[in-house]
Amino acid sequence: MRATSKSEKIRASLKHPVIDGDGHVIEYRPLFEDYLLEVAGRDLTDRWRRQNLDARSADNKGAKAGGWYSQSQEDRIDRRTTRPPFWAMPTRNTRDLATAMMPKLLAARMDEIGIDYSIIYPTMGLFMPRDPNSELRRATCRALNRMLADLFRPHAGRMTPAAAIPMHTPAEAVEELEYCVTELGYKVAMIAGHVRRPIPIIAREAPGLAGFAQWVDNLALDSLHDYDPFWKRCVDLRIAPTIHTGSMGWGSRTSISNYNFNHIGHFAAANEVSAKALFFGGVTRRFPMLKFGLLEGGVGWATSLYADLVGHWEKRNRKALERLDPANVNQQLFLELAEEYGDDRFLSKVRANGDDQAWIERSAEDRANIDEWSRSQITRKEDIRTLFAEPFYFGCEADDASVPGAFNHRLNPMGSKLKAIFSSDIGHWDVEDISEVLEEAYELVEHAHIDEGDFRAFTFSNIADLHSSLNRDFFKGTAVEDSVAALQRNASISKAQAAE
Repeated sequence: MRATSKSEKIRASLKHPVIDGDGHVIEYRPLFEDYLLEVAGRDLTDRWRRQNLDARSADNKGAKAGGWYSQSQEDRIDRRTTRPPFWAMPTRNTRDLATAMMPKLLAARMDEIGIDYSIIYPTMGLFMPRDPNSELRRATCRALNRMLADLFRPHAGRMTPAAAIPMHTPAEAVEELEYCVTELGYKVAMIAGHVRRPIPIIAREAPGLAGFAQWVDNLALDSLHDYDPFWKRCVDLRIAPTIHTGSMGWGSRTSISNYNFNHIGHFAAANEVSAKALFFGGVTRRFPMLKFGLLEGGVGWATSLYADLVGHWEKRNRKALERLDPANVNQQLFLELAEEYGDDRFLSKVRANGDDQAWIERSAEDRANIDEWSRSQITRKEDIRTLFAEPFYFGCEADDASVPGAFNHRLNPMGSKLKAIFSSDIGHWDVEDISEVLEEAYELVEHAHIDEGDFRAFTFSNIADLHSSLNRDFFKGTAVEDSVAALQRNASISKAQAAE
């Protein structure tokens, strides 16, 4: 008989269930290849196998066949090939490794872990939707989604998998989303928050260099495509899209030798891009009922971004910009001040320039297009709370020290609490023992960094709200059905009272 884990004891002491907002499955590749063979045939399966002999090198810009592992050090330096992830699974703890691969074993251990219900995300699915090859990208996502649906269907009472949705075009995203929801029964969709595309002029005039000159399409602001059809389909299908994409390989995260250097902060950086784009692109305004999960990057970046958005709006909203208009400069006063306080050389330049204001503002702005908040229709700072603090949910791992900042209403603008969600991240290298994850998260309460109410929001009500906001039946038939139903009833009562 096994000993009761501390996580299990903590769960027993709580007056609410624990929902894991981001657990992971580690796919068994030989099984996946069977599904890929069924979906795409032998030639494409063999092609995928050859491509993946080099540990996820498909995202390396300009890497020659084989990628980082097949290159010499000189090649890596010459091509600036990003060091890819390695040794990313818990191997010494074989039971935990198997738990992340076999849903039946995970279901048997849920009580030991202290988790009532878990949203499970693919691991290979973090990379497949970003494959630049359309045929491989779509086939591998389809095969993976079929496999995970089959594996997790018998355990729907305790867990549900997230479908991997490729986002290179709105059409392919809608197609896979519709298939996964209507044919496979998915309730969660994991999307890539950006697509790396070649800079058009390079692709056109020097196609051989296109792999080295890319831009990050954030899917919402200045995108190559209009993704509104996809966001609308999410609403129609009652799906709250969850963004689970990193930024290794772009920006400053391009070390050719150090994975840790590339890894630290990369989810946060990618999530910040997505959140800013959805906000400034007006997506959260046009689809006010849609909620977004931004996973595995913590919430520290979000508290900073939230404050920055408010601060920038106060100083650079349409009306505030009037004080910065170059036309405001009093040329006569400036000349008088230069005569009194400038030296001879400075004064001679002022006199020579006369009324020419090129020294203060060289750009010729179209004043009809300087309101960069117009897509979101921000007219007061409270709109930022509505369009940022309310629709976004932030995935935080158990050891994330930034979690208390999400609940610090004394410091966050307008007394807000951001919606941090508990994420076990089981199956990956940073979880040494899955039975200790809830225990580690609860240390935030034990050390008085957050209170029991915040912990309830962190481990239960926030993630429940994310997925049931559009789909009130999301948790029907699960281990947390009654608790979520009570949560929904209380929310409805509070909303009615506030409206009176």
